[in-house]
Amino acid sequence: MTHAPARLAPLPPADRREPGELFGSGFTLFADMLLVGLVTTLSCLPVVTAPAAFAAASSTLRDGASGRAPVSAAGYLRRLRDGLNVGSLAAGLLPPLLVAVVLIDAALVRSALPGAAVVAPALALTVLAAAVVALRATALDAPHRLSLRESLARSLGDPRGSALLAAAVVLAALLAWSVPLLVPLLPGPLAFAAAAVEIRSAGGTATAA
Repeated sequence: MTHAPARLAPLPPADRREPGELFGSGFTLFADMLLVGLVTTLSCLPVVTAPAAFAAASSTLRDGASGRAPVSAAGYLRRLRDGLNVGSLAAGLLPPLLVAVVLIDAALVRSALPGAAVVAPALALTVLAAAVVALRATALDAPHRLSLRESLARSLGDPRGSALLAAAVVLAALLAWSVPLLVPLLPGPLAFAAAAVEIRSAGGTATAA
């Protein structure tokens, strides 16, 4: 007597949703990054507030992804206010310096000066490395504190994470160049990438210990 093959139970959906929820958690996180990116862009307009703005963005998205606190503009602004101090405002002088180096680099690329073919790539790599270190500094899980020294140590001690963050910076630059309308939203994904790299690095350190 031949038995009919037993039916396999359907696999549970990978993207679980709460009753009445239209989109899954992945889309919610994407929307949170866009919201945080837009608020971060507005917070960076005074320029010197950029480090505190990115630190607030990384902290907000990290807490939202871990479920410690919901992502909201009010929560972001509270973290931004707590992070504004003399040290963060002094660190805010770094972005204009990086922009100046980028402009000099672009001028060298267009010029026919001797050595421009060597200096231009070197300046580009310097700006990329500085951006990675700065982003890692803003993503440190230490409220109201920015430490470039600790960020540099983490960047050198975790080359894989730094490479991933460098790739995110390059991708953001390409998007800004090709689709300028996306510029106000890019700080969100960059801050989340920095937070994810720091979480990964901290997890690897804890495992090794």
